[in-house]
Amino acid sequence: MLAGKRILLIIGGGIAAYKSLDLIRRLKERGAAVTPVLTRAAEEFVTPLSAGALAGAKAYRHLFDLTDEAEMGHIQLSRAADLVVVAPATADLLARMAGGHADDLASTLLLATDKRVLVAPAMNVRMWQHPATRRNLAALLADGVLCAGPNDGDMACGEYGPGRMAEPLEIVAAVEAALGAGLLKGRHVIVTSGPTHEPIDPVRYIANRSSGAQGTALAAALRDLGADVTFVSGPASVPPPPGVRLRRVETAAEMLAAVRGALPADAAVFAAAVADWHVANASGSKMKKDGSGKAPALRFAENPDILATVAGMKAGRPALVVGFAAETDDVIAHASAKRLRKGCDWIVANDVRPATGIMGGQENAVTLITGAGAEDWPRLPKDEVARRLAARIAERLARGPDAEASGGDI
Repeated sequence: MLAGKRILLIIGGGIAAYKSLDLIRRLKERGAAVTPVLTRAAEEFVTPLSAGALAGAKAYRHLFDLTDEAEMGHIQLSRAADLVVVAPATADLLARMAGGHADDLASTLLLATDKRVLVAPAMNVRMWQHPATRRNLAALLADGVLCAGPNDGDMACGEYGPGRMAEPLEIVAAVEAALGAGLLKGRHVIVTSGPTHEPIDPVRYIANRSSGAQGTALAAALRDLGADVTFVSGPASVPPPPGVRLRRVETAAEMLAAVRGALPADAAVFAAAVADWHVANASGSKMKKDGSGKAPALRFAENPDILATVAGMKAGRPALVVGFAAETDDVIAHASAKRLRKGCDWIVANDVRPATGIMGGQENAVTLITGAGAEDWPRLPKDEVARRLAARIAERLARGPDAEASGGDI
């Protein structure tokens, strides 16, 4: 999948550097050419010899190496790659990136490159949660830097929590997504997004707090992997991504009609927060108070179940049907039951209690539920969740249902 792609891998100085050796192997397995760059601190954990031997290429170390500068100067090195990957990206390295430092080979390459940069953070949980690290990461994300992880897990220091570097296969998936390696070229994917508005009268409606941000990010990520995306959006508060086939709708019935009209498709992802009910006796005129103190009697009727309708199709069903489950209690249990009840292949579950800040926020923490079980993902920016999910969708379509037998590893 990465045949012919050139990866510049910057290895930071953390205990997770040992995973970078496996990352090199995984990237090479997929046809990528890897050029390692080690910081001075990285050499305390892995050797240039081991990194270079696995990469089958010279491992670079020092900014002021006359031989290296004569053979391939740092400017050329920074631009010869298709993608720059920083793994592990330590707290110090993230800080220097955010500050625009160029005081060693790694930071100079990062400042001089004209290619996209993907970081895989790895550090102690307190360092990861420190306001300075959060500010630095936010600045980097705003600059367009991509992020894979970190995950929750045991730390070398004995603590537990977020800060553990993403596993090599997770980083590989992020690399494939970042390069848009044509993984979904020729595939048609339908994505629904945003809320629906179910009218009560011409000026009032039933809705929820969905912004449409996650569905929008997913449509963009699938587009970046080469998919032909039909984007069926309710009245979301975020603009639709460019480069997709947009279908605007208001109600659940309109959304179902638009989805049916977009079929056939290779995959369909139902990220929209569709209202469960509509008002069967909606008024054609604005309802007014009459001074009696009596509220109008609204009669509710169930909306069509778009996910179950498409998942249950006997002919023309997409090869992969993915639903979303926004829950406030017993998230995994309710989402797992929903997957079986609706007949879809995957459910992306999240906890939308107000305290999480996820509904309408910039981050998401999801659990991917498949036939192989439940897989918790760390709390991440919604763009990063989208890139991970898009990569998994591409892998599933490439390998078929058997991809889940091993947990969907990429």
